[in-house]
Amino acid sequence: MTFVAILIGLTPSFLLVGLGGLIRGRLSQNAWQGLDKLNFEILFPALLFVAASTREIRPTAIVTIAPVVWGLLAVGLIVAWRARRYGPERFLDFAGAWQTAWRFNSALAFVAVGVTELADPALMAVCIGMAVPMSNAIAVAVLSRGGSMGVWATLRKVALNPFLLASLSGVAVGLSDWQIPAPVLAPLRMLAEAAIPIALISVGATMNWGALARLDRFSGVICASKLIVTPLVAVGVSLALGLPGAVAVVVVIWAALPTASGAHVLAAGFGADRVLSATLVAQTTLLASVTLPVWIAVAAMMF
Repeated sequence: MTFVAILIGLTPSFLLVGLGGLIRGRLSQNAWQGLDKLNFEILFPALLFVAASTREIRPTAIVTIAPVVWGLLAVGLIVAWRARRYGPERFLDFAGAWQTAWRFNSALAFVAVGVTELADPALMAVCIGMAVPMSNAIAVAVLSRGGSMGVWATLRKVALNPFLLASLSGVAVGLSDWQIPAPVLAPLRMLAEAAIPIALISVGATMNWGALARLDRFSGVICASKLIVTPLVAVGVSLALGLPGAVAVVVVIWAALPTASGAHVLAAGFGADRVLSATLVAQTTLLASVTLPVWIAVAAMMF
């Protein structure tokens, strides 16, 4: 699969993000936040559950994928720490930005696997299911450093994450080979189909489109760790471990995703600089429009 073909496959999604930027003034900020909440609590969990539960998943896939994605999260965390010397003096503000180096945009994950036949959405659901609890736990831990949130409150926040619950329950059904009754599965599929377009439009509506003009040494290190270093390590690890082609392609695509679109919301919830983290969300998303097709092409060529 050529770079041009991949870019063409991703173009409809880019257009939806652009549409969100064009119509952002049509809805109030509260309305956009409501759509994000709907997607986080209902629509995207339905997508994760359907993707994992309607395909056969082998236990070996989980055993293989889990340590790899956890290791790649650690790579993003460690490499992005080098930006500390260039960042804000207050650690909490740095933590709000730092988390963008290992969190990921789940909506774009399913968009990306859809442009190549080599990638399996069920395996991407496994990646997300294994990565969500760890990435969220680390983000909450660094943001709560010196704050009032204790260990149990942190664990509860992570354990009740809708993405985690949906991913794990879907994986459990996929492992059991149980067939969900059609009348139950049909409305779940309808919710799942709405998740990605709503998420992409919302990303465009809430994104700072001028963020690239604010790219500096600090944000450059974080963006490079997320969009270049981590997927490069993913390629190396996949080759070194001899991962099956389908698994390797999904792992590389997952590693190349821009940061989670709601990272700035979590940062603001802990009192960190919301603007700084929101700028990094926009920067990684805009830059990924170039880097993500490249990594998809690399994965398709090598595996």
